[in-house]
Amino acid sequence: MCLLCFSTDRVEKDDMKGKYGAALGPYVDNDEMFKITMCQAPCEETCCYCGSLFCALCATMKTRHKALNHLNPDSGWDDYKCCQGYFGGCCCIQPGSMCEDTCPCPCACLEACCCPGLAVSATSMLMRDKYNLGLDDDDIRLIRCNNCLFMLACIVNVLSCFCDWDGERECVQCINCISDVVFCCTSACMNAQVNHEIGFRDEQSAPSSLEMTR
Repeated sequence: MCLLCFSTDRVEKDDMKGKYGAALGPYVDNDEMFKITMCQAPCEETCCYCGSLFCALCATMKTRHKALNHLNPDSGWDDYKCCQGYFGGCCCIQPGSMCEDTCPCPCACLEACCCPGLAVSATSMLMRDKYNLGLDDDDIRLIRCNNCLFMLACIVNVLSCFCDWDGERECVQCINCISDVVFCCTSACMNAQVNHEIGFRDEQSAPSSLEMTR
């Protein structure tokens, strides 16, 4: 599994398993990509990246609001719903029926707090849908690495409940810390990538200034 993080093979739709993978599956065959990869985002969008690292909640909400208003100018939070409906629901928690119409900001805040990974991914998928953007190789590897570390942390935490070994506490804390840091960095990269794309598309759609010549 860990070797998949560094694989250069093109991802296939059959590889996209589970709710998260199935949501990303439709983008596999798209040829156009984001203007920058997630690995380039820290250098290209430094302020947004740092803001996403140190104030992830505000950055996630700000980026979603910016993306929604890019797609539908001056719409505010009118088009918001939980994870934009990309990942379905669970039991009584269903997108579109969580009071998004009456109190979108508190709902967006709750989404960013409880499901930060899905919240950031949903904003990215809004842009992918709008411009038919595919999955960049670097982005796939980074997301795979993040997911691999998350699974490793889960396995180690479960093992620590049943097994004792020297340095167990320190080992578990170290792996959890590494997993959390990589997750925060990956989320910040995705926010910065989306922010850069919105800026680029806004410049492309802005009317060019005309010069009068004599």
